Amino acid sequence: MLSVFSKPRIRGGVHAEEHKAETAALPIANNFPLPKKLYIPLQQHVGKPAEPLIMVGEKVLKGQLLAYSQGLISAPVHAPSSGVILDVNDYPAPHPSALPIRTIVLETDGKDEWVETPITADPFQLNPEEISLRVGAAGIVGLGGATFPTAVKLNMGRENHIDTLIINGSECEPYLCCDDRLMQERAGEIIDGVRLMLHGMETEHAVVAIEDNKPEAYLAMQAAAEPYATIKVIQIPTRYPMGWDRQLIRYVTGKEVPVGCRSSEIGVTIHNVGTAHAVHKAIRHGYPLLSRVVTVAGGAVKRPMNVEVPFGTLISELFDFCEVNRQETARIIMGGPMMGDSLPHTALPTVKATSGILALTQSELKNTDEQPCIRCASCVSVCPAGLRPLDMANNIRINQLDAAVDLGLKDCVSCGCCSYICPSNIPLVQYFKYASGEVMARQQAQHK
Repeated sequence: MLSVFSKPRIRGGVHAEEHKAETAALPIANNFPLPKKLYIPLQQHVGKPAEPLIMVGEKVLKGQLLAYSQGLISAPVHAPSSGVILDVNDYPAPHPSALPIRTIVLETDGKDEWVETPITADPFQLNPEEISLRVGAAGIVGLGGATFPTAVKLNMGRENHIDTLIINGSECEPYLCCDDRLMQERAGEIIDGVRLMLHGMETEHAVVAIEDNKPEAYLAMQAAAEPYATIKVIQIPTRYPMGWDRQLIRYVTGKEVPVGCRSSEIGVTIHNVGTAHAVHKAIRHGYPLLSRVVTVAGGAVKRPMNVEVPFGTLISELFDFCEVNRQETARIIMGGPMMGDSLPHTALPTVKATSGILALTQSELKNTDEQPCIRCASCVSVCPAGLRPLDMANNIRINQLDAAVDLGLKDCVSCGCCSYICPSNIPLVQYFKYASGEVMARQQAQHK
């Protein structure tokens, strides 16, 4: 049975400026105009990209399967609207590099006609394995940012005899409010998705963890969960990065996930509230994952909002809808400012991982004039993984990557706390991202 400590320990973290007031009180906008073209990448998840099964010129309906999953760690892709397939070709990815990836271009017909979807009267009569199969067929992945195929996690939970399912409603990144609004407006559907995931994993207990800066979401979720004794809704302290799975597990259960292990190995698994909502729609109504709520915010945004958009919508169209001042925009970020990706331009599509799009002005950006390290150890005190960022960075500077690995480079989650707190403006997290990529490249070359 779950045990919540009275005074659990929170390791590291920072109190970042929230910048949530602009969008937290705004209801989810459902009036986004359907784009004339949707650019749907086949790689919107962890694992192998989906393989297309449609032809150029083919007419498709909303919800129709466009590309099937390859192997165990993969997820299918569906049509976000009805229309005609214009092309299957390379198109820039929503990534800092904007390197091209295989993408389906869909010209919408404006009708938004659905393919026939199966409806299950009582999904709790289905076998747990069938729940996982339907979730996998719906293309559902972790909507908290990790984009790991949800069906795989459900299967792992069942195989490892999970005793606690944690639903992550912390949303600790500044600016982002999409999960907050989802919990306020669709709490009943989220709780139903939680119950279905419990059934799919053959698990009895679930905990919904919500940061205490979201009182309305907490009350809505608590009311929705009240009839179900197996689901507990709790408040957790507002401190970035409380949404990191290992930090959240440590706080809620008191358990520590060993290095190199998955949380399922200690009887716990985590899913995002948006994922639970997607599971509800897939199992109850047969809807695949076609859209998500995105927070559009930042100093350059005239009409900040939480808006539901179909996948494949270009960021430029989102910016037009929200009246973003392009001249004042100093940086475009997909996700939150701490762990999000800085994008080179707006001709990039929204995908399953797009929780937010930020248009930040120069005044919102941190001073980037790097100064020498003063050995204050602030980065050590805020690291949630208990690492020594300054020592790792020093080894990376002199190309001693093996020494950085020995100091815990592979345990770094790129949360950005060290860079945020550093008084010398040293871009520590950039060093670690570079080093992680270089270590992986060297290992692949050695393997070959």
